Amino acid sequence: MLRPLLAVASVTVIAVGCGPPGARHWGGQGAPTLTIRWQRLVDERGQTCERCGSTEAELQMALHRLRKSLGALGIRVVLEKKALSPEVFAKDAAASNRIWLGDRSLEDWLGATVGMSPCESCCAGVGQKVECRTISVGGQTYEGIPAGLIIRAGLLAASPLVPATSARTCCPATGPGR
Repeated sequence: MLRPLLAVASVTVIAVGCGPPGARHWGGQGAPTLTIRWQRLVDERGQTCERCGSTEAELQMALHRLRKSLGALGIRVVLEKKALSPEVFAKDAAASNRIWLGDRSLEDWLGATVGMSPCESCCAGVGQKVECRTISVGGQTYEGIPAGLIIRAGLLAASPLVPATSARTCCPATGPGR
């Protein structure tokens, strides 16, 4: 798990320091894009539960950090939010507070497992006892998804989007006879 993350960090350092000049800005319309999709329960007043509210705050922090670091590589990061009505939520509570990065779920990127736990905040909004989505990774279970996990999954998802460096080298040749 640590090896792919180190590879992404290494590519980031190399690309930012040695990449083509255009790779150091946010990128335009043609820039590679990492799309993060998040869906959560939203009531008739446009409010969400405490668990999803916690994830939303963490997601905003993660977006800021991902946009800053991936933007330096010319990769755009966009967020798409999807609201689930109480009726849809009642049919599939595990669909709420779910994040995709690119075309894979956060738990898939991280090798996490999905579980369920009672959520008093949702119970009040839906009018019945419900259990909501949790994820477990590295021996820890989370109800709200921390920024660090979103960032880790975002770096893994973005690694195939890192543009190839130019044919020019940034460092002088080394070795015998050079």
